[in-house]
Amino acid sequence: MTELVSQTEEATAAGPVPAPPGAEPSVARVSQWSDIRHRFFANKLAVVGLAIIVVLVLVAIFAPLLAPHDPLKQDLTNTLQSPGAGHWLGTDALGRDQLSRLVYGSRIAVIVGMASILVALVIGVILGALAGYYGRWVDTVIMRVADVFFAFPLLIGAIVIILLMGRGVLPVVLSLAIFSWATFARLLRSQVLSVREMDYVHAAKALGAGQSRIIRKHILPNSLTSVLVYGTSNVGIAIVAEASLSYLGVGVDPEVAEWGNMISAGRNFMGVKDFMWTYPSLAIVITALGFILLGNGLRDALDPKLR
Repeated sequence: MTELVSQTEEATAAGPVPAPPGAEPSVARVSQWSDIRHRFFANKLAVVGLAIIVVLVLVAIFAPLLAPHDPLKQDLTNTLQSPGAGHWLGTDALGRDQLSRLVYGSRIAVIVGMASILVALVIGVILGALAGYYGRWVDTVIMRVADVFFAFPLLIGAIVIILLMGRGVLPVVLSLAIFSWATFARLLRSQVLSVREMDYVHAAKALGAGQSRIIRKHILPNSLTSVLVYGTSNVGIAIVAEASLSYLGVGVDPEVAEWGNMISAGRNFMGVKDFMWTYPSLAIVITALGFILLGNGLRDALDPKLR
C-alpha cells in the first residue's frame, strides 16, 4: 500500500502522462449553436435589444394585470389631468388613463408588427426561393411583380389597401405585409443564386434528390440567415408604420388604445399638455430601437465572416 502511494506521488510530480503514439489529443468541442449564443450574449447592445423586446411582449401579455384602469373608461371630471398619484401618466381629453392606454397599446404593436412581417416573410421566402432556384421565366415574372410593389411607398400602398378593406387590425397587417414581401423575396433570391451553385447542392442532385427536397433541405436552411435578420429589424419599422397609419386616421379605430391614436389625440395639445404625445412617442422609439438592436446582434452572431 505504501509503495502504491509512493508511485502515485511520483507520477503526479512527474507531470501528465503523455498520450500513446497515434492517439488524438482531446479537444473541447463547441457546437455551432453554442458559439452563436455566446457571440450574441457577448454583444451588450444585442442583449439590451432582447431585454426591450421581452419586456414589451410581457407587458402585452399581462396588460389586464398591469394596467391600473380600464383604457376605454371615460372620466369627464378628470380630463387633461397632469401626471400624478391617481394617474401616473395623466389623462387625455376624455379622461381616459394614459398609462393604461399605453400598456394596452403594446398589444396592437406586437400583433401588427410581428404578424405583418411574418406574413411578408412567408410570401417573400416562397417566391424568392422559386425565383432564385428555377431562374429564367419564373425569375423574370416574380421579380417584375416585385418591382411593381417597390414602386409604391409603404404608407401610400397601405392606405390604398385599408381604404378598400376598411379599418382594423387585420387590414393593417395585410396592407403592411403586401407592400413588404418584395424586399424579402429579392434578398432571398440573391442568396439562393449563390447557394444553388454549391457542391453539396450538385451532390444532392447527383444522388437523385427531388427539387422540392433540395430547396427545403439544402438551399433554404443556408439562405435564410440574412432574411431572418432583416425581418427582425423590420418589425420595428412595421410598428412605426402602423402607428403612422393610425396617426393619419386610417389605421385602427380611434377609440382603440393604440400608440398612434394617442399621439394623434395629443397633437392638439402640443406645448400645453405634452405628456399626451411624449410617452407614446417614446414607446414607439424604444420598441423600434429594441428590434433594430436585436437584428444587429443576430447579424453579428450568425454572419460567419465576423467569426
